[in-house]
Amino acid sequence: MHWKLKAAIQNAISLLPSTASYEAYYLVQRNFGKLRRWTPTSGFIAAIETWKRIQKQERSPIGKVFLEVGTGRAPLVPIAYWLMGAESTITIDLNPYMKTELVAEHLRYISENEHEILALFGSLINKNRFNDLVSFRTKSRASATELLNLCNIVYVAPGNAANTRLPEQHIDFHTSCNVFEHIPASILVDILEEGNRIIKKRGLFVHRIDYSDHFSHSDKRISAINFLQYSDAEWAKYAGNRYMYMNRLRHDDFLTLFEIVGQKIVEAEVDTDHRSAQLLSANCLHLDSRFASKTQEILAITGSWISTEKIE
Repeated sequence: MHWKLKAAIQNAISLLPSTASYEAYYLVQRNFGKLRRWTPTSGFIAAIETWKRIQKQERSPIGKVFLEVGTGRAPLVPIAYWLMGAESTITIDLNPYMKTELVAEHLRYISENEHEILALFGSLINKNRFNDLVSFRTKSRASATELLNLCNIVYVAPGNAANTRLPEQHIDFHTSCNVFEHIPASILVDILEEGNRIIKKRGLFVHRIDYSDHFSHSDKRISAINFLQYSDAEWAKYAGNRYMYMNRLRHDDFLTLFEIVGQKIVEAEVDTDHRSAQLLSANCLHLDSRFASKTQEILAITGSWISTEKIE
């Protein structure tokens, strides 16, 4: 689908009353988008990578409390944290996106593909918990609430990650995966400052951020930096809605943002897109003035893992 047509559909759906809008967007995704064939593996991979990055910083995630910003359609990351030994996860989403039928499908996939899931987690899996999860799926009329209870997950939606109402020093790890690019910079500051309040000493922030033009994920005719051609006002006409908002912050902007809130960067690993680098080198893309002063190296970065800790 051409990205401008997709943008028009999203904008139209976003104009509906909230309840109708959420349901309509879900049906579109379910029948024509990524939810047609969505397995739990992508969420599990993100959680496993987060877990390994915590271990890399010489912290143990086992028996610890996680906070996830942005639950999405199913609590896959919190389930994975629990399978690896987390004590509990508080997962907060601005939008009540979670769908019981998708959760049920993921549970079925796990039980029907046990060897694949076990191989994915490898030595990180808690086999007793995995067996409990597979057994849970066989229960008749098992509810989403029961699953959340089994996996020690607190689901808050609609919720505000900038005002969690949690006690000070309550969580060990503050995480997200491909969420921060959808939040305005001023609100990100509030979320991270709240994170500073609720995180324990020796706590860690681990965030995966996708800097790419998300329309390029489904429309391969455009590059991952296609949206850098547009001014903020022009871009808002295409993606100013609740479903596709992108702040278009680049990697250097995020590094500055973390430092502004009093956090130290302990690791920043980037993904550079070679097609984007070639377009920039050949001057094939007219950049809006907001991005024109940035280096080609920065502009070609389309994703990162950033780990930080609060400066005491």
